[in-house]
Amino acid sequence: MTDEERFWDTIEAAWAPLATDANAARQALATRAPDSDPWEMPEISVVEKALDGFLRNLTAAARELTSGELTDLDRVCERLLYDIDRADIHEVTDGSDDGFLYARGFIVAMGRDFYTAVAADPRLAVLDADCEPMCYFFAHLHHERFGTFPDTGSGISRESCTNPTGWLD
Repeated sequence: MTDEERFWDTIEAAWAPLATDANAARQALATRAPDSDPWEMPEISVVEKALDGFLRNLTAAARELTSGELTDLDRVCERLLYDIDRADIHEVTDGSDDGFLYARGFIVAMGRDFYTAVAADPRLAVLDADCEPMCYFFAHLHHERFGTFPDTGSGISRESCTNPTGWLD
């Protein structure tokens, strides 16, 4: 299993115990018509209410991981955030640099299907939706457990506007 597969499996495992409607809502948001307004859908409020439970479950799932495992998951999260650090996605989510990072955190937290859908069609991103804790989730857990932040060795940054291919203009 690759680190990315393990990452997405861990994300899905954290969503799994939540109410069926939360998982159905994530799927509905990922598969909606790109020109629809997600804030007019009841699913967005279902997901927003479920985010705290998701983060608690993710903490429990990752609590016993080794330093190396947490670093691997943080490296994947960093790469995923970097890959969607794009002007076309920012155009939909809006926000300051920090706000755009937190919006990308929401996209990652929503799981592989939503992430893939937004990466393919940024119109599926949700204006003003955010999940700040996801952005450095595994890094903060590593720091909590081992006293240091992980060195991913990637040479990239998850911060906004740092992916040159995403900001060509």
